[in-house]
Amino acid sequence: MSKEILINIEPQEKRVAIVKDGRLEEFYIERPQDKTIVGNIYKGKIEAVVPSVGAAFVDIGLVKKGFLYLSEIEYAFEASDAGELKKKEIKKGDEVLVQVVKESFGTKGPRLTCHIGLAGRYLVLMPQEGQVGISRRIEDDDERKRLRVILGELKIPKDLGFIVRTAACGKSKQELIRDANFLMKLWSRIEKIVQNSKAPALVYEEYDLTFRVIRDSFADDVNKLIVDSKPEFYRILKFMRTFLNYLTKKVEFYRGTDLFEEKDVEKQINKIFESRVYFKSKAYIIIEPTEGLVVIDVNSGGFAKKMNQEETAFKVNCEAAVEVARQLRLRDLGGIIVVDFIDMEREGHRREVLNVLKKALSTDRAKYDILGISKFGLVEITRERIHNTVQTLSYQNCPYCKGRGRVKSGLTTSIYALKELKRFLIKNKGVRQADLSLNPDVVDEIFREKENLKLIENKFKVKINLVSNPALHIEDIRIS
Repeated sequence: MSKEILINIEPQEKRVAIVKDGRLEEFYIERPQDKTIVGNIYKGKIEAVVPSVGAAFVDIGLVKKGFLYLSEIEYAFEASDAGELKKKEIKKGDEVLVQVVKESFGTKGPRLTCHIGLAGRYLVLMPQEGQVGISRRIEDDDERKRLRVILGELKIPKDLGFIVRTAACGKSKQELIRDANFLMKLWSRIEKIVQNSKAPALVYEEYDLTFRVIRDSFADDVNKLIVDSKPEFYRILKFMRTFLNYLTKKVEFYRGTDLFEEKDVEKQINKIFESRVYFKSKAYIIIEPTEGLVVIDVNSGGFAKKMNQEETAFKVNCEAAVEVARQLRLRDLGGIIVVDFIDMEREGHRREVLNVLKKALSTDRAKYDILGISKFGLVEITRERIHNTVQTLSYQNCPYCKGRGRVKSGLTTSIYALKELKRFLIKNKGVRQADLSLNPDVVDEIFREKENLKLIENKFKVKINLVSNPALHIEDIRIS
């Protein structure tokens, strides 16, 4: 099996694709203006306490106040104690140390917790927890005992705890100790920043997309990490020499013209935004997200094998179960998810489809829970949604249909337009002048970052005329 991590760097966005045997398995986008705050640690100030909902609103220095359940508040800063954490009753004006666990969604502010967690390569440091836990996904009893013994040999302060991540399975004592020592030093540094900071203040910023993917996904089973930016390539090497030196030989700088196009990833990414997903058998699923619910409908479509109705339903449902798990990861869909499988009469078939779904979801890093399958083929899933979805970042409410549908945003289309322009110029060598006609909103986005267009002009020695055409749909790109 071939597994690759592909990193595409553009001036306006960073994209990461994880591909197995040429098939897109995970996809992430990060833009400077949409950089995630999940994992950030803040020294916050209680803005309001609302006993009726059992929560407090916390000022962490952002536009929207953070939401924090009162049951999670164990410690607060006593103003007279020079920044020491102490257990106390919470009131307006108190200071608390919090970590962001969910982004802002719609009108809701970020979700906060007082249970701080610092993720390393193999371990998660839990300050104030004082105990060691092992990931439930490490099922081998002997391995769990081995890991507990290693952690037991560490000189860990009483108020610190660790959770052993799935990635620690099979790793050496030296690797785990190195990870633990790094995290303890990091926490010690954060404590000093906390003591010297006045709320609201950011005291720790989580890794950016590139480093998060390297930390969480770059393991021995990855054949290559390929990046198409030289500065990012050197930044990655510097980071890895500190934490993952033995994997640096797998990092490659891409010298071609279009990494995602060459790896046949671009077409697969575009399909993420389609509601209908086809299988090899010509059966398909329809995915319809709403504000708080995702409905997935399974259809036999053009399934052509000659079987009776029960066997056809079983085969299609098994294929759909695997694809549903993949799409939940790709689109980072969360909340309540209802999957409407094709009706099956046999109880054994229903159990087997549920087992296939559970196995396919077992590699999902998000927290999830699956209820049993009903007689009518309905399965309910709850899945943690941490970041804004790829669709939310890439699309906006459609101005042409008054919000009933979605189209690409002006920024997204501007990025695609410059990519299409480069592809056009590569295919049409010798062109000295070209017209790029776009919707006015897209032209405005390109003018905001005019240097990106100048880079293309200088590289291909061509004059580009930007034509603003109000008659064009916001997704239309015309080059002549």
